[in-house]
Amino acid sequence: MYVIMWITYMAFLLVFFGAIFAVWCYRKRYFVSEYTPIDSNIAYSVNASDKGMAWLLTSTLPSSPALPGEATCCDQLGAAFEGYLRRLFTKWGAFCVRNPGCVIFFSLVFIGACSSGLMFVRVTTNPVDLWSAPSSQARREREYFDTRFGPFFRTEQLIIRAPQTKKHTYQPYPSGADVPFGPPLDKDILHQVLDLQTAIESITALYNNETVTLQDLCLAPLSPYNNNCTIMSVLNYFQNSHSVLDHIKGDDFFVYADYHTHFLYCVRFINFVKNYKNPNLTISFTAERSIEDELNRESNSDIFTVVISYGVMFVYISIALGHIKSCGRLLVDSKISLGIAGILIVLSSVACSLGIFSYIGVPLTLIVIEVIPFLVLAVGVDNIFILVQTYQRDERLHGETLDQQVGRVLGEVAPSMFLSSFSETVAFFLGALSMMPAVHTFSLFAGMAVFIDFLLQITCFVSLLGLDIKRQEKNRLDILCCVQGANDGTSVQASESCLFRFFKNSYSPLLLKDWMRPVVIAIFVGILSFSIAVLDKVEIGLDQSLSMPDDSYVIDYFKSLSQYLHAGPPVYFVLEEGHNYTSLEGQNMVCGGMGCNNDSLVQQLFNAAELDSYTRIGFAPSSWIDDYFDWIKPQSSCCRVFNVTDQFCNASVVDPACVRCRPLTPEGRQRPQGEDFMKFLPMFLSDNPNPKCGKGGHAAYSSAVTILGNDTSVGATYFMTYHTVLKTSADFIDAMKKARLIASNITESMGVQGDQYRVFPYSVFYVFYEQYLTIVDDTIFNLGVSLGAIFLVTLVLLGFELWAAVIVCVTIAMILVNMFGVMWLWGISLNAVSLVNLVMSCGISVEFCSHITRAFTVSTKGNRLGRSEEALSHMGSSVFSGITLTKFGGIVVLAFAKSQIFQIFYFRMYLAMVLLGATHGLIFLPVLLSYIGPSINKAKMSTTQERYQGTERERLLNF
Repeated sequence: MYVIMWITYMAFLLVFFGAIFAVWCYRKRYFVSEYTPIDSNIAYSVNASDKGMAWLLTSTLPSSPALPGEATCCDQLGAAFEGYLRRLFTKWGAFCVRNPGCVIFFSLVFIGACSSGLMFVRVTTNPVDLWSAPSSQARREREYFDTRFGPFFRTEQLIIRAPQTKKHTYQPYPSGADVPFGPPLDKDILHQVLDLQTAIESITALYNNETVTLQDLCLAPLSPYNNNCTIMSVLNYFQNSHSVLDHIKGDDFFVYADYHTHFLYCVRFINFVKNYKNPNLTISFTAERSIEDELNRESNSDIFTVVISYGVMFVYISIALGHIKSCGRLLVDSKISLGIAGILIVLSSVACSLGIFSYIGVPLTLIVIEVIPFLVLAVGVDNIFILVQTYQRDERLHGETLDQQVGRVLGEVAPSMFLSSFSETVAFFLGALSMMPAVHTFSLFAGMAVFIDFLLQITCFVSLLGLDIKRQEKNRLDILCCVQGANDGTSVQASESCLFRFFKNSYSPLLLKDWMRPVVIAIFVGILSFSIAVLDKVEIGLDQSLSMPDDSYVIDYFKSLSQYLHAGPPVYFVLEEGHNYTSLEGQNMVCGGMGCNNDSLVQQLFNAAELDSYTRIGFAPSSWIDDYFDWIKPQSSCCRVFNVTDQFCNASVVDPACVRCRPLTPEGRQRPQGEDFMKFLPMFLSDNPNPKCGKGGHAAYSSAVTILGNDTSVGATYFMTYHTVLKTSADFIDAMKKARLIASNITESMGVQGDQYRVFPYSVFYVFYEQYLTIVDDTIFNLGVSLGAIFLVTLVLLGFELWAAVIVCVTIAMILVNMFGVMWLWGISLNAVSLVNLVMSCGISVEFCSHITRAFTVSTKGNRLGRSEEALSHMGSSVFSGITLTKFGGIVVLAFAKSQIFQIFYFRMYLAMVLLGATHGLIFLPVLLSYIGPSINKAKMSTTQERYQGTERERLLNF
């Protein structure tokens, strides 16, 4: 949070001091006198046929030295800020080229110091920490539940089918209707399942030189009286015994009763398993940690695919960065070593970001590891291409040294690099204000990585570029710099690449023809209209099966779960501490039996279960207080005490000293209140159910009631029921919303809103799905904050060109809206993963838009159409080769990832953001600027004329 505040303060301080500086310059009339050539001692003499000068300086100026009208304050302010940045980066670039050893050494020290924090790195794979904020309602309610009642038990579940066995029909003897029995209830199958169950119970493990069994870990609600594990299985009907399963009753001619009869009677009361092989059984199963384990395996399984993806991008960058002018100079003019150095700088910035936050103690997430390298590569490579390709097109002036030339080139392009990088940095850091852990963590790491990448580019990379130019001028081979290349008589000269000539001579004139521009606007407006129309149709949520690898056993479990089961996850309605259960009024507000309120807690849950298709509550709740009243009434044989010691006497105990807790009188038949209520409640909660008393509360309610103050009062309690079967994300989200609505109504009807307690629902999946209740608001907040930050920084760094900043933000907003259209068409749901990608696409869109827009604002052509064509001609090729082509090869590889989450949320969304960014930045934006781009800055034009007055370049600019 300190980093976010620091970056935010820096952005506003930049605006504040920039305004002060501009006013000061205006008062001192420094707008013209400060704009002097790079070195006043250099005599500029260039032939009219020279090529490749810096693109800004080759633009055509009006022949008249004076401009119509006077420059406004905003024009003068923008010109002053533009000039300040140009001079600053010019001097800095020259320094880096003159002192490469010093700059590279300190850069390596900085990288080493920051990256060493990786020794303290922690990776978060716990789904709760990934998807739920610590301060969220579901997280706080989960902690309340775990603190009062203990952590939710871990559930392991097996779903068994018998596809090789046919169903059969049981014919009761001597009479009765035929009963069909499905394949899983065949006796031979049940015997095999019992063998499997017994084998599971016999599993052991060695931990700290001690043998651990299932009984050491399982839930045993009757302990310490009975340590048997809770295993809910159809074989419980047969006491988990082969002999009981085979037991029959009959004679030599007829079977009167067997396991069929036993089963029909009972149902009136309504890495081991994975490797288990049985041709007669098809098993679907899951465990508490299955999803977490499979998420980890998914990430590991796609490491190879991700490595190939980045490898493809690395190879392209290394090859495309060079500009080969002849076969003889192939190994001299190539820039493989410089390209590799640029890639290493990008990776180093990622390592520095991870290290810095690891020092602080911020844990990594899988999203950070998988997404941020891609993001920083998009930003960093674009800047590298712009810097290198601008130098390759530049002609060294007469008498100009290498450090002065590189400094001058950096002074021209670094403001554009600074604009894109700093706006992305501020946008990401402000995006870290999000309460969603995945978005918060990603934004922190991304903002720091982009900022460090820019710092390393204008320091270490500029020095490396100077060394590479010296190597090339000395005719030494790339990589093998000690080897002298063959001298074919050519020298290092400025030249234009084929892609640059295509954009300049073919693409830009065609795109900006009078008949083409309206067509482009109409097409993009139509696409935008469609995206707006489907904006609210994008599905919200994340299908759990999509987060699993294609070959995961959990996918089969999800399918079986929705196909065969009829009860959803358990839900607990928790009544917080503070309610008075000992008074008649307090009891009536909760219980569901005779005499209780019609709108009591239990009664409202019962009513909700009657409307299960709407409320998503599948069954009536288990009510400990109603069972307690049944247990304690004198007509029952459950509540007994020894008449001498007054200690509890279980119903199974045969002893004349055991007497009823309450007398068989009208007064004794009433509900216990006051001290009586608390006197017998601990006995109820410790009583194990038995054949003589099935109401004992130990098994069902021992953890449902918190007793306080040495058995003097009742604290928090819960009432358990089940949701209906929940299959899709929409089902889970709706179930949580309805449960919270029911709990709110109960709290209101109990009249305890003003008290310090309430009723709330809790289910184990709430912490994962709560984010979707506010995902729309979170999306609007994060994207709005990002756009606002981009607008602010763009406004300042474009020299206070207000209308230019508006156009940039409008174009980025169009890209984001169209991303939602693609999400609807391609079946991509809105969740934390896609929201991270949307935030990232907002940052990458800056790269596609800011460079073109800045080139337009600094152009001195006479009209908008000419300035737009010049901006697209000179910056379009760098943007296209630096972002679009670099990413396209790597994105295609992601289509072959094993995991569905990679295929959907990374391949599809990455491809969409690159294609939309490229089409908007290289097609729509130039056309829009040609229509409504900002007017020419008269102060900038005047200062440009002033800088080159009396030089040969003035004649070229006016040529």
